[in-house]
Amino acid sequence: MGVAVNEVRAITIFVRAAELGSLRKAAVDQGISPQAASHAVMQLEKELGVRLFHRTTRKLSLTEEGQGLLDSVKPALAVLSSALDDARRSKAEIAGPLRVSAPRAIGHLVLWPYFLEFAELHPNVQLDDHFTDLINDRADVGFRGGSPPSGGAIARRLLPIQLIVCASPAYIERHGAPRTIDELDAHRCTGYRRANTGKQAPWEFLIGDEIVYRDVATALCVNDTDAETAAVIAGLGIGQLGSFSAIAPIRSGQLVPLLVQHVTQREAVYIYYRHRTEQPLRVRTFIDFMVARLAGNRSFYFEPSELRAAR
Repeated sequence: MGVAVNEVRAITIFVRAAELGSLRKAAVDQGISPQAASHAVMQLEKELGVRLFHRTTRKLSLTEEGQGLLDSVKPALAVLSSALDDARRSKAEIAGPLRVSAPRAIGHLVLWPYFLEFAELHPNVQLDDHFTDLINDRADVGFRGGSPPSGGAIARRLLPIQLIVCASPAYIERHGAPRTIDELDAHRCTGYRRANTGKQAPWEFLIGDEIVYRDVATALCVNDTDAETAAVIAGLGIGQLGSFSAIAPIRSGQLVPLLVQHVTQREAVYIYYRHRTEQPLRVRTFIDFMVARLAGNRSFYFEPSELRAAR
């Protein structure tokens, strides 16, 4: 003979009343009236043919039969509760559209491999990514390189962005390496033109405790960080590159860091989103996934000792 749903409910109320020492507290815990809780336990006692509680005006205590039932049903009730939670989680499937906005500069180099990994893990999520230099207000989750976004979004810092002057070994062999910032004037340099303003970004240097900006004359100026990195690797000039672009070529020997005592670390990569309680499961899962893989990931920036060693 099976156990009816109302019997499971009555057993649950019985267990909570035994744990809390009060039918009234058990009723509040289960979201029912005290009368309903009392009736459920009385029906359970009637069906079992034994009294489960000694009832007084001040105290509720278990009878011997009640204690025996409690010891028997608690483990089974825990298993049942776990099974029901699993069923609810499977119903709350990670699925649906997910709009992500990110700048091109970090989109392909830093984020794209993790987007692919997330898409493979959660095939029922339709990942719609926009690589643009303009912040997309309609995105569920955004990434930004620079300063934290304003406008009420929650922002979490993931990675520092170091600006590193570097050149290829071939360039250094032909033209030498600058030993000071002023010596850059005698070299061919590359530049980056910001897509949102159309202006060439100044180079920045840490001098003492201050960050100093310099307008460097450039022989080649582009609005794509991948193209600038490729030009520097090809030996066309010296560039000041973000660590997310420079780190792999430096570690592989394609680029040599220069003037490392002046490397700045003013900006960072941020993930931003609306308040977590407003987010569906697919969005919360994606945020946790990206934070776990990117926050403090040494694949995208240098420790000071590593920069000095690579010099």
